[in-house]
Amino acid sequence: MSVFLGIEHGTGAIRLATLDGRTLALPRKEAALMSCEDVMDRIQQGLGIGAEDVDMAAITYSMGDAITRITPIERVPNRGIVRGDGAGVHIGGGTRVFDAIRASGMRAVVVCGFHRGNCPDARMNVFSHGASPEKIGIAYHVYQMGYESFVVSDVSSNTVSLAVADGRLVGAIDACIFAPGAVHGPLDLDAIRKVDDGTMSANEAFSKGGVLKLHKGYTSIEELLERDREAGRRALDTIALFAAMEMAACEVLVRDYTDGSVKMVLTGSIGALAEVAHRVRRHLGRDVHTTNGWSAALGCAQIARAVAGGCQHILGIEVEPF
Repeated sequence: MSVFLGIEHGTGAIRLATLDGRTLALPRKEAALMSCEDVMDRIQQGLGIGAEDVDMAAITYSMGDAITRITPIERVPNRGIVRGDGAGVHIGGGTRVFDAIRASGMRAVVVCGFHRGNCPDARMNVFSHGASPEKIGIAYHVYQMGYESFVVSDVSSNTVSLAVADGRLVGAIDACIFAPGAVHGPLDLDAIRKVDDGTMSANEAFSKGGVLKLHKGYTSIEELLERDREAGRRALDTIALFAAMEMAACEVLVRDYTDGSVKMVLTGSIGALAEVAHRVRRHLGRDVHTTNGWSAALGCAQIARAVAGGCQHILGIEVEPF
């Protein structure tokens, strides 16, 4: 039996999934404290497979901004990133898992990010980065659901939306550009002033730019909902409003490429909530589909299968041959 493995470098955990239904979530903080050997033992025990059983793996890491193609892991410099700093918090768990997979000898490819180096629409290149690699996995999973043209928005600690037209990724809006998530969000005037004053770094401002900045003392939407249901509902309403606006903006781009129907899809720990999906449907005035939190890892497993089968492009992104 062929085994194809997808590995998502998520915000809180490294998620692994195979196409035959095996899943494993490895918390990033936990993985950071493990050796590469221990990581591989945990993966093999958790999934019930050996490294030698995997026909192909597809892994994501951080921003993926140093590579423009889906690339064999042994040819990827610096884990596929330009530099280690930027938007987000470095923990070390993703690094450990990446190095463990590379050292294992497993046949694997690294999924690139979506950025100026591979975005086909020059107009979108006013921004340096559109989406990190795991979002490519999400978009490919949605494509594999049978959707040719769609907008998918991943809403959780941050919000990122991707635009796909006739099976080709044509644009994306990154977390630091438009819609806020629960924790992360774009820098507004107040944040820019604090950065200029030296009160905080730009990365700190981004990491505190989500809707929870209006609810001091809370670190998650779940905690806010538990302690103050009404405030939590207002926070979700805010997230839903901005997610809907971002999705509508991405649809404008998709319709610049196709006259066909455009599907709307929500995913992520917040986006997939029935309450949020209902609000987004109301704002957009149309049906919105949802997928679960394993979409990125499953999409990466589907990428692994496609690459193993000789596929040369994934959503228009080039695959570097082995």
